[in-house]
Amino acid sequence: MKIFSGRANPTTGAVEWVEEDAHYDFHQEIARSSYADMLHDRDRNEKYYMGIRTAVGRVKARGQKAIVLDIGTGTGLLSMMAVNAGADFCYGIEVFKPMADVAVKIVEKNGFSDKIKIINKHSTEVTVGPDGDIKSRANILVTELFDTELIGEGALPSYEHAHKHLMQEEWEAVPHRATIYAQLVESKRMWSWNKLVPFRVCCKTRNYEKTIVPFSAMEKCPGAPSVYDIQLNQVPQSDFKLLSDVMTMFRVDFSKPVSSNPGSNSVPFKPVTSGKAQVILSWWDVDMDPSGTIKCTMEPYWVSSTPNNALWRDHWMQCVYFLPEEEPIVQGESMCLTAHHDDYCLWYSIHRVRGGEEVAAVERPVCRCWAHMLWNRPRFGELNDQQRMDQYTQALEKVLKSDSVCLCISDGSVLPVLAHCLGVDQVFTVEISSMSHSLMEKIFRANHLEDKVKVIEKRPELLTPEDLENKKVSVFIGEPFFTTSLLPWHNLYFWYARTAVDGHLINNATILPQSACLYAMVVEFKDLWRIRSPCGTCEGFDVSPMDEMIKHSLNFRESQEAEPHPLWEYPCRSLSEPKKIMTFDFRQVVPNQSLSTEGSLKLIRDGDSHGAVLWMEYHLTDEISVSTGLVQILNEKGDCQWNPHRKQAVYFFRSILEPEAISTCPTVVTYSIEFNTKKGELSMDYKFLE
Repeated sequence: MKIFSGRANPTTGAVEWVEEDAHYDFHQEIARSSYADMLHDRDRNEKYYMGIRTAVGRVKARGQKAIVLDIGTGTGLLSMMAVNAGADFCYGIEVFKPMADVAVKIVEKNGFSDKIKIINKHSTEVTVGPDGDIKSRANILVTELFDTELIGEGALPSYEHAHKHLMQEEWEAVPHRATIYAQLVESKRMWSWNKLVPFRVCCKTRNYEKTIVPFSAMEKCPGAPSVYDIQLNQVPQSDFKLLSDVMTMFRVDFSKPVSSNPGSNSVPFKPVTSGKAQVILSWWDVDMDPSGTIKCTMEPYWVSSTPNNALWRDHWMQCVYFLPEEEPIVQGESMCLTAHHDDYCLWYSIHRVRGGEEVAAVERPVCRCWAHMLWNRPRFGELNDQQRMDQYTQALEKVLKSDSVCLCISDGSVLPVLAHCLGVDQVFTVEISSMSHSLMEKIFRANHLEDKVKVIEKRPELLTPEDLENKKVSVFIGEPFFTTSLLPWHNLYFWYARTAVDGHLINNATILPQSACLYAMVVEFKDLWRIRSPCGTCEGFDVSPMDEMIKHSLNFRESQEAEPHPLWEYPCRSLSEPKKIMTFDFRQVVPNQSLSTEGSLKLIRDGDSHGAVLWMEYHLTDEISVSTGLVQILNEKGDCQWNPHRKQAVYFFRSILEPEAISTCPTVVTYSIEFNTKKGELSMDYKFLE
């Protein structure tokens, strides 16, 4: 069945009615999920298998039948492990229907249909009894309900319900328990992901310098309630200072009743060094058995006993939490770190220990300044990048004059501030959303610029001469950055906005950036390839229907082309030189005809060609450019350094999903790229040549 849905095109800005399959969103969810990564996680699978075997053994030793309840069964892998370990029957619960359908196929293909029943329901809707979904209560509870934060997928309420309604009085749980750890750090880099810090505007030609500051409510704002999950193993230890030892914050025993009620736990500690308490780094581990001998851990490299062999996972990473405000602490003083939680998330607070004083409850952090609702963590980091800000200042200094009429179109940009500081009196900036409009006015007001920069809350195509005070624009600027952008070329919305306001520009108006180039490079990933690689078999079970589902899902538009990833978190090697493959000239309006190009990328290094990485480079002026992708190739091996503030586009080659598609070692990858200017979409195709 086909349906029509309205979507805002991130490149053109237009709202379009798109015809798509009724299950489009479901298929996209599977295509972009971490199921393949989980199936490739050998450590996880082996530990689960060992834990399930020991749990079945304990139940059998009591002379009972082993009845397993597998909540969040996914592919059905853990249910098959349970039956293979001797369980008498297993109920696999999976609320996501396309995934439940795949699990049924996998169970059938492995010959377990008589001992495994897949139930497509939420576990809280499962009924027990002769006519129910399950015939009798289970005595082994197997779950994989965890996310990077442990409880973010609703593990606590699911456990709570299962214990009360689906389990016998005595039961075994796999995992048996979970432990959450935390460590307090000072980190200028990480703190820049959460707060807008003062930055310097220096104009050499005017011998002028000004510091731009955030407004008071932004400085005091506790920030976004969501955790920042990242690959902490890619953050060098030089980027943070450890202020405490590792602390055990929570321990949950899943073989006993679990409560989803809000709670907290305080841990006293003494700082190991003096500094600014800013960030909490957190991770967890699970014991698969009561003795704790079968452990699966997310610990980062500086905690691990084998730091050079830290396990890679993308379905479970590590957590970065931000304290509401930074606080100076002194080595050796008595402090207390408190972890608070509700049924879905955690947050932290810190205070000094005073005799007999109880720790006050701290509400879940909620953004009150609006910046954390509009800007994600990388955007904060980008705005706080002084080197990047200096590049824009230098570029603007070259093109602005005191009598320039300047118009900026970018979401939440401080370029209008730079323009005014560089001596321009006529500065206009467009903010499409009312929230962004209000936020930027507060920033301008905090820096006494509310009468210097006029904020216009309109779409570019709706601008009137009156909005611009009947003045013609001589300098049109942007970063470009737009909050709706996911892939690098989505920020070409700047080009469409420039085209929409063409009638408001003087002849030969200066456009900054004046152009953009799309670059591509063939890479070998250290680990990221696993998220799209076929599994075939996993721990001896045939899970190929999962591969078929991913292939089918990737045939839908968008994900068949490219997907966004922050590559600073995912090490890779360049196998070809970076190549400029397409240019977009912002000094001209968007052409009616599509732009297309063909060419080849010669492989200069040996390795597995996992995919092509694409990114944009913006030419602010003839001399100054800003890359949103590759920063540099670090060594002869081809190790890459990437822009940490933007996501790059990754096109995984078909050979990842279809290894039989390539039988020889390629020396050249050819490409065919087309940018449809009417739809604002970029399509591409790659082929291997010997």
